[in-house]
Amino acid sequence: MSVEKIIEILSKTYDIELRKENPFIVLVHGILSARTKDETTYPAQKRLLKRSSTPQKILNLSTKQIEKMIYPVGFYRVKAKRLKEACKFLLENFQGKVPKTREELMQIPGVGGKIADIILLFGYGIPVIPCDTHVIWVSQQLKWTNSDKPEKIREDLHKLIPENQRPMINQLLVQHGKEICIAGRPKCGICPIEKYCPSSRLKSKH
Repeated sequence: MSVEKIIEILSKTYDIELRKENPFIVLVHGILSARTKDETTYPAQKRLLKRSSTPQKILNLSTKQIEKMIYPVGFYRVKAKRLKEACKFLLENFQGKVPKTREELMQIPGVGGKIADIILLFGYGIPVIPCDTHVIWVSQQLKWTNSDKPEKIREDLHKLIPENQRPMINQLLVQHGKEICIAGRPKCGICPIEKYCPSSRLKSKH
């Protein structure tokens, strides 16, 4: 399996710098981004954090105020409540700080495995692979996993990819999934890793 070659080619194809942000900002983004595109999430996140940049300040806002600031993210009413619950939990259990372990992060209301991994990677620089829809789809096409369960896919990727190469995998596969290996309609004809892909539709035509 040409895992290292694939990573090398994708790294040359996409000009990506590893994101590094304040863990609390990453947490807010993670809660807001569910089922919402980045172009909607980032402006909403910016509006909220400009006004209230700490758990205590967000907790001081009413749910209606938060709703107004984060609209039109998907499920904005539910997410406004989740944000307040998460901030309350941080203040009561972690002195307002975002914890650094996956187990502790997943205790926070609104935080599952994917958001926990996003916080660990982009907030603390810990080499884990967050498995969002793009990562899952591209990994399945490359046969890096045979599962459709995010936790099992995460386990498979962690076994397959060396720790020093993990930090960029999420961003590389997300970019590849957005631009070329689009779910259900991949552009195999222009894919830079097509010859290494077991699922290539070009192969099925021969």
